[in-house]
Amino acid sequence: MAHNFLHSSANLRSGTERVKGPKEVIDRFLDAIWMERGLSENTLGAYRADLLALNQRLSDQGQELVSAAKSDILDYVSWRVEGGAKPRSTARQLSSFRRFFRYMLREGVISEDPTAQIAMPKIGRSLPQSLTEEEVDSLLSAPTVSEPLGHRDRAMLELLYATGVRVSELINLKMSQLNLNQGVLRIIGKGDRERLIPLGDEAQDWLRDFIDGPRMEILLERQSEYLFPTRRGDRMTRQAFWHIIKRYAKKAGVHKKLSPHTVRHAFATHLLNNGADLRVVQLLLGHSDVSTTQIYTHVARERMKELHAQHHPRG
Repeated sequence: MAHNFLHSSANLRSGTERVKGPKEVIDRFLDAIWMERGLSENTLGAYRADLLALNQRLSDQGQELVSAAKSDILDYVSWRVEGGAKPRSTARQLSSFRRFFRYMLREGVISEDPTAQIAMPKIGRSLPQSLTEEEVDSLLSAPTVSEPLGHRDRAMLELLYATGVRVSELINLKMSQLNLNQGVLRIIGKGDRERLIPLGDEAQDWLRDFIDGPRMEILLERQSEYLFPTRRGDRMTRQAFWHIIKRYAKKAGVHKKLSPHTVRHAFATHLLNNGADLRVVQLLLGHSDVSTTQIYTHVARERMKELHAQHHPRG
């Protein structure tokens, strides 16, 4: 997707050479931030959707995106809020608009940023729902490993819990990214950042067993570069894996509200509970900023309070 944005931004200057249509302006903006920041296609897609939605609203009112004023942005935001938009969604859209208009200001297309004086809505950081170590054990034990697909699912869950990879990273894993001799996984994460993640003995055992037998049974005579193929030899979709997690959670008697990232959250939380350093967890999760990882420290703090109460004479 990002490759479609590769237009020259040299023409985006004030004066005679003005960009003709709002879609072209948006494309050039996305191209520029993709090259500067190495953003993922999902992030670029979100920016595009936000800006196209604003452009549509302005267009319906006979306005143009590049000449939007502060009042136009506030009108759009209040219209969205009246329609039931949540603070988190509004904050994300405002962030998209802010980055876009800053870019336009920098390129000399506009002389004033209409978002400069708009305050971001206050949103509390939602804490990820985590599983206890016992609940994770129950979830991992749920697949029927005597069946090839069940064995594959168990290996996927074991790997997910052992490494904390994102679901998108898990389903896209290729055989070439796994090194069982060294016991590491090579992940290309957001912004094409590479990280090496150590595999625990348990996950390695399940992966070895899976690759040596059930994987070949699933593929039959077909070839696939994907570590966890479907019966068609293709990679699994995010939706299919999400259904698998929900099915096994039900079977395991885990009644918490789960998300596709639940096992990743458990990985981070359990590491911190057992004394892992926040920076190490940040590296393993592939967060570019430690503040993103800090959302997990609430659990570690609660654990510390418990230990203090148990062991300190004045606890």
